[in-house]
Amino acid sequence: MNLLYWLGWILGRSISRSLLRMKVINGHFIPKSGSFILACNHISYSDPVLIGSNINRLIHFMAKKELFRNRLFGAIIRATKAHPIRRGMDRESLGVALEILKSGQGLLIFPEGTRSRDGNFLPAKPGIGMVVVLSGVPVIPAYIHGSDKKGSCLRGKERLALIFGKPLGSDEISVYGDGKEAYRRLSADIMARIAKLKEEFIKTAKPA
Repeated sequence: MNLLYWLGWILGRSISRSLLRMKVINGHFIPKSGSFILACNHISYSDPVLIGSNINRLIHFMAKKELFRNRLFGAIIRATKAHPIRRGMDRESLGVALEILKSGQGLLIFPEGTRSRDGNFLPAKPGIGMVVVLSGVPVIPAYIHGSDKKGSCLRGKERLALIFGKPLGSDEISVYGDGKEAYRRLSADIMARIAKLKEEFIKTAKPA
């Protein structure tokens, strides 16, 4: 048992749900066991904490290598299952991702590769497509809303929400084939599914 991870999980869930009134939709799409990839948009440094503390399983995530330069901070985020990644998906990072999935665990990946500063989606990088194809595990699209406006969420002027979409299974993934072009198409389609979740949420969302 990872004590630091679960202490952070409890704290993150308590703050997000009680103070920020976070709404989680379709949480049942997260499997109770087995490997999976969670693909989500990225708009705030707090996204890994907000996402990880609002699913009922331990999940690993890839974080930019620069965050590990400070030894103390690097040690803390490593303990909470963060793994360094260079921009894109280098051979070492790919090996780590595949090993996590091979061991039957969950992995959070941000398809855009970096945080969007204005809330609009960035083009998906091919890295997630490569991990999905090579691992063969289900990928679950997710959309997080309002994490870049936590002050407004605290005041009740904005809604903090996390919405999960229907997983893409091995049959759907196999259609894409292999190779760089397949990875790019799959990554773009995963991002399109996230965009669809946003569209549906915005259309039906009630005031915070």
